[in-house]
Amino acid sequence: MDRHGFLRHLHRVYKPRNYLEIGVNDGRSLALSRVPSVAVDPAFKVVTSISCDVHLVKATSDDFFARKDPLLHLRNGRNPFRALARRDPVNLLGGDPKLELSFIDGMHLFEFALRDFMNVEKHSRWSSVIVLDDMLPRDIDEAARDRHTNAWTGDVYKVATVLRRYRPDLLVVEVDTKPTGVVVVFGANPESTVLKDSYDEIIKEYVVPDPQQVPEEVMVRKNAIAPEILLGADFWRPLSRARDLRRGHSAFGPLRKRIEAVGH
Repeated sequence: MDRHGFLRHLHRVYKPRNYLEIGVNDGRSLALSRVPSVAVDPAFKVVTSISCDVHLVKATSDDFFARKDPLLHLRNGRNPFRALARRDPVNLLGGDPKLELSFIDGMHLFEFALRDFMNVEKHSRWSSVIVLDDMLPRDIDEAARDRHTNAWTGDVYKVATVLRRYRPDLLVVEVDTKPTGVVVVFGANPESTVLKDSYDEIIKEYVVPDPQQVPEEVMVRKNAIAPEILLGADFWRPLSRARDLRRGHSAFGPLRKRIEAVGH
């Protein structure tokens, strides 16, 4: 299954009520959304029919998140879920909207992808789902910071390593999608400042010249699970329900165990 097939099925099983995409390119992944969406890319060239209420932002993701109210569209745009307004008035009709499904596929350099994750997490809940693309390079050349191959992931694979090291509270799942894999992150905590506080230290250690020392287990996808297994797991319905009912972070514990058990 390729990344677009994975995203298509993810929309179906998780049923997000909004969607954020960083890195639009030709719009093929954005075309999978049917909910209010925000899509950010400094040079998008959408050639695909889009079937959602979308705010296309021609800007870098750093500039986008620096705006006073970057997710204004998700609060004030058309929303097919107004029947749920009494249950979730902050998320649907006012206040600070929280992202439910986010897809990060921007600049293929570690520091950019890490900042994208940090910014997305600020606008998410524990029940949100954050997907990062191009996380499983197949060889060292593909993972180079200085692009010299047709297929190129850059060194964004390091984000998973950093999240596991600095944020063990998160659950980071590698998924064996074609061609270059994705990582799905569960348990976001918008109150965490760990990555922000450690950012300079992290950059100093992980931003290094080519060639990159890609771990063998990443290239052979030793810890990656099949997308069909993750998408077919039984935790999606309770995760969506917890999201819709805005359950507190304490509800993540039992669900985390169910997610961790997938593929084992």
